[in-house]
Amino acid sequence: MESHEVLRRAFSKTSPKAVAADLGISLSLVYKWAEKQSDDGSGSRNPLDRLLKIVELSGDLGVIEWLCQQTGGYFVRNPQSYCEKGYQVLPATNEIIGQFSALLQQISLAALDHTINTTEAKDIRECWDKLKSYAEGFVRCCEEGDYDQMMHIPKPSEGPARYSVKK
Repeated sequence: MESHEVLRRAFSKTSPKAVAADLGISLSLVYKWAEKQSDDGSGSRNPLDRLLKIVELSGDLGVIEWLCQQTGGYFVRNPQSYCEKGYQVLPATNEIIGQFSALLQQISLAALDHTINTTEAKDIRECWDKLKSYAEGFVRCCEEGDYDQMMHIPKPSEGPARYSVKK
């Protein structure tokens, strides 16, 4: 979905007039943001395109992370796709199940004392984010028809953080 389509959808859930008034901009600009930018002058470089350009120029995902946090979410980057033809789905599936099992075990051990401290919560978050990223890589390979390349997606145990279960 393109940025102008995202904004058009968002504006369908509120009044463009209210958006313009609250932001202190013209109503016509709000409408232009929801149009595809073209050479003939229609559309306008919208805030989403501008934010994306800031992220691209700076290489800093802090803007995206902040937006996710402000809306109650958490940003997890999708892994790069390495898919090529030829695949083995069973090892990748077993890896996902193993990682999920390790996550559940880590949560259970952390909660044995009926509390989870800041360090334990951070460890659980890191493990969960790595699992989500690995699973997204698996789904991408499914979509592209190649599971063999799953072997190239770093497993949580291969990354800089440790994900072993506490004893």
